[in-house]
Amino acid sequence: MTDTPDAIVLFSGGLDSILAARLLQSQGLAVRCLHCTSPFFGDAAAVANWQELYGLDICSLDVSEDFAALLRRRPVYGFGKVMNPCVDCKILLLRRARLYMQAVGGRVLATGEVLGQRPMSQRRDTLHVIMRDAGVSDVLLRPLCAQHLPPIPAEVEGLVDRSRLLGISGRGRSEQLALAAQYGLKTIPTPGGGCRLTERENARRYWPVLTRRAQPEAADFALANLGRQFWRSAPQGEYWLSVGRNSADNQRLAAAARPGDALITLTNLPGPLALARDGATWPPPVLEEAAALTASYAPKAVAVAAPVMLRARWRDDGRELAVMPRRPQGHADLWREPAWEEVRSEIRAEMRAALQARETGARSAQRCVKADCGRRL
Repeated sequence: MTDTPDAIVLFSGGLDSILAARLLQSQGLAVRCLHCTSPFFGDAAAVANWQELYGLDICSLDVSEDFAALLRRRPVYGFGKVMNPCVDCKILLLRRARLYMQAVGGRVLATGEVLGQRPMSQRRDTLHVIMRDAGVSDVLLRPLCAQHLPPIPAEVEGLVDRSRLLGISGRGRSEQLALAAQYGLKTIPTPGGGCRLTERENARRYWPVLTRRAQPEAADFALANLGRQFWRSAPQGEYWLSVGRNSADNQRLAAAARPGDALITLTNLPGPLALARDGATWPPPVLEEAAALTASYAPKAVAVAAPVMLRARWRDDGRELAVMPRRPQGHADLWREPAWEEVRSEIRAEMRAALQARETGARSAQRCVKADCGRRL
């Protein structure tokens, strides 16, 4: 690892961030890549492999709680086509990266962004907004498209040779692939942002967590990545059950349990493990429904055609349950996961309401200014 890096490069593992880092390396700068992770993106386990493949100094930074807070307060610049807050995300990552850069004595912060490559976050006006709101206008360099952007102090002062930076723009990849060949990169990452929030199937898992949990944390969103997801709405609250699909899911669910959660397992038959978030406080009838649903995903339990025994346990306590394996039928509020169309409608309605509130606030502010000016006259 470089002792004192000159440049910190936000590193996704994609081709553009690899090239941005190598381009700065080729100028003799000491470069450290910063790979941010959360339940929605990033893979800390891949860092060692990337270092070997690309000859880069890479470390990971967990931004999970910051990202959960961003979602709780809702993104200022809204969601993309699914549930992706791309502009707010980049602002958050750059703020955290600047703090890291300052802590290790770096002088430049760089990204692999390309002007015009992504419709939401890489338009010229949006690139400016991101730089401004993240507070990195004096240090942020975008090496792959720098020739289309004003120089930053590091270029003016000669730390970075602007003439050796690039002027790539648009959505094509031919220039990037040519540069990758020039650097001798044998493994080329496939295109794609790698963010789960851009995928509909994941959004329908995350949205209930965001809207039905009082204060959703990073661990809640991480749990939404596991197994089958079910929600039950009731006057006294929302109940959330995650049911394993295989032994790997079962192990991850067991590891994800927190104090107050209940783990539901069959006692004498093989089958899934289920995690009931806050299940230790669930009313017995709701816990029994959850146990019956869990048992319905165990073929040997279903084949018994009679009540089977399950155990719901938490800490050192718990209870034995004898239930028929079954799935609820015909009741809209019993153990379901919202469809994407339902989630999309809720997201759009919330965004429209937020926009309307901002417009109403702006008009009110204008009226106050006019009234104040009238009084002064």
